[in-house]
Amino acid sequence: MNFPLYIAKRYLQPKNSTNAINIITIIAMFGVIVGSLVLFIILSGFSGLRTFSYSLLNTSDPDIKITKTKGKSFTYTSKIEEELHANTNIASFSKVIEERVFLKYKNKEHTAYIKGVDADYKEIIQIDSSFFWAGSWIDPEFKNTAVVGVGIMAKLSNLSRLDFIKPLQIYVPKPGKGYLNPNNAFNVVENQIIGVYRGREEFHNKYVFTELEVAQKLLNYTPNKITAIEIKLHHNDTPDVIVKQLQEALGSEYTVKTRAELNALIHKVINTENFVSYLIFTLIVIIALFNIIGAIIMMIIDKRKDLKTLLNLGASVKEIKQIFVLQGFLLIVIGLVIGLLLGIILVFLQQKFGWFHIAQGIPYPVEFHFKNGLIVALTIVILGFLAAKIAGSRISKEFIES
Repeated sequence: MNFPLYIAKRYLQPKNSTNAINIITIIAMFGVIVGSLVLFIILSGFSGLRTFSYSLLNTSDPDIKITKTKGKSFTYTSKIEEELHANTNIASFSKVIEERVFLKYKNKEHTAYIKGVDADYKEIIQIDSSFFWAGSWIDPEFKNTAVVGVGIMAKLSNLSRLDFIKPLQIYVPKPGKGYLNPNNAFNVVENQIIGVYRGREEFHNKYVFTELEVAQKLLNYTPNKITAIEIKLHHNDTPDVIVKQLQEALGSEYTVKTRAELNALIHKVINTENFVSYLIFTLIVIIALFNIIGAIIMMIIDKRKDLKTLLNLGASVKEIKQIFVLQGFLLIVIGLVIGLLLGIILVFLQQKFGWFHIAQGIPYPVEFHFKNGLIVALTIVILGFLAAKIAGSRISKEFIES
C-alpha cells in the first residue's frame, strides 16, 4: 500500500487526538456534506424548472413559425403550400392571423391580441382538458365564437360568474391616412365567448382566439392573407435542420424560427439563473471548504511529534505533505458521497410525494440527471483538492523539527 495513503487513512480515525480536533474534523466533513447536498438539489431543481417551463411553451407555441420578414402580413400562395406539403418532417401546419385589438365586454375594456386560427390549429398545440379553464374550443360549425385567456377574462369579468351569453366586442383601428371620423374609426366584430383557456401567464394574458375568417374580416384581409404559419413536426429532435430547409425553400422574404428562437429571452433567463445559482452555491462550498483547511492544519499541529518521527525514519517532507493532502481529499470524498446520496434520496422523494410547491397544487419540479451529479462531484473534488493542497503546504522541514 502507498505509504502516505496508509498513514492518511489512519489519521482519519484519530483515536489519540484531542476531542476538539475530532469535533473540528466532523464539522469540516459536515460542511462538505451540506455543500454537496445543496448544490445537487439546486441543479436538480433548475433541471426540473427548465423542463417545466419548456413544457408550458409546448402548449402555447408551435415547433416552427413562419412570418414575413418585412411587414405584418403576406399572401398564402400555392408555392408555400407545396413546400410545406413536400417536407415529410412536417406533421401539420396552420394559417394564423395575429393583431393587437381593443376588447369590450359588458362594461369593462381591455387591450389584447386577437389570434385567428383555422381548423388545423388544434393539431399545432395540445388542446385538451388541461388546456381549458372552462368551456370548449372553437367549433367550425359555429361562427363568430371566441376562446379567451383566463387572465384576460379575469380583467373583463368576475370569473366566478362567467356569462357565455353576453357577446365580446373586438375593435381594431381602420387602416388609412388623414382625418378619421371618431364615430367610425374602428372595425368591430361581436363574438360569442365559448371557452376560457389557461397556460403560462404571458400566454393566457395575451390572446383571444377566433376563427381565421373573423380576424380577416376585422382587419379587411383577403381570404388568403395571413400573418403567420405555425408548424407541428413529427419529431422535434432537429428543428434547426427543418428551419434551414424551409428557409432555403421559401427565401429571404420569410423568417422561419424554432420555438427556442421564438422564446430566446426565456431560454436565456432560465440558463442564466441556473449558472448564477451554481456560482453562488459554489462560493458557499468554497467557504465550507475553509473548514477542511482548518481541520488539516489542526491535525498537522497535533501530529507534529509523529511527523518528526516519520522524518527521522526516512520519510521525505514531500511524502509527509502527501499524507495530509490525501487525508483532506479522503474527507472531501466521503462528505461528497454522503451529500450526493442524501441529495438523490431527497430528489426522488420530492418527485414521489411533492412536499414542496411552487403554486397551489403544483409540486416544485425536480429531475435527477447523472450530469448534475457529475458537475457536483467535479466541483467538490477540484475545490477540495486545492483546499487540501493549501493546508498541506504549511508543512516544512523547519516546522517539523522546531
